Amino acid sequence: MDETLLPARIGGRLRRLRTASGRSLASVAQELGVSSSALSQIENGVMKPSVQRLVELVGILGVPVSAIFDDVAVSVPRVDDDVTDVSEPLPGVLVATREADSPAQLGQGVTYRRLSPAPLPGVTWFESTYPPGASSSEDGSMLVHTGYESGHVVSGELVFEFAQGAVRLGPGDSLSFAASRPHRVVNDGDVVAVALWLTVEPSATAEAEEA
Repeated sequence: MDETLLPARIGGRLRRLRTASGRSLASVAQELGVSSSALSQIENGVMKPSVQRLVELVGILGVPVSAIFDDVAVSVPRVDDDVTDVSEPLPGVLVATREADSPAQLGQGVTYRRLSPAPLPGVTWFESTYPPGASSSEDGSMLVHTGYESGHVVSGELVFEFAQGAVRLGPGDSLSFAASRPHRVVNDGDVVAVALWLTVEPSATAEAEEA
């Protein structure tokens, strides 16, 4: 897998999401608090966005973070012509191999890798990898987005910072919280930290309650 292509792939999907929303480059850049040139560099794959910047950007566009893994309008589990790394060995059974996946490469070496072979409506299941010293934002800004999150640390240690304090988790530890609560993820250790995440969007929660 050629990882040099991954930033451009993220940028291209962000650009398609922006154009699909009818927003201009200038208007989104202004709301994001960056120059049009900086946003253009992200969309062209020249600049890798931080986790915080990515969350802010998809929030402005009105889509979940999971949208970075898929092209616009892909919203149900299926194998499309555009999907080349997912097979269907049995009807309705989708399979993706580790060798074929394409993790999203973000700033500071942070990566996001979707764990489901195809998109799951209203739910994002992914793996995040934080190298030593990496964080979701370099300037200490907190993340705020929609949905409810549940994380499980597989290896290394991660510090989850909230306005009220911080929580340190090691291998096997888990936590859950509303993503609307300001938070920041930090790896202040000297080894790579890996965590599994499940994010449930509000619409999916509402549909489950109505069922």
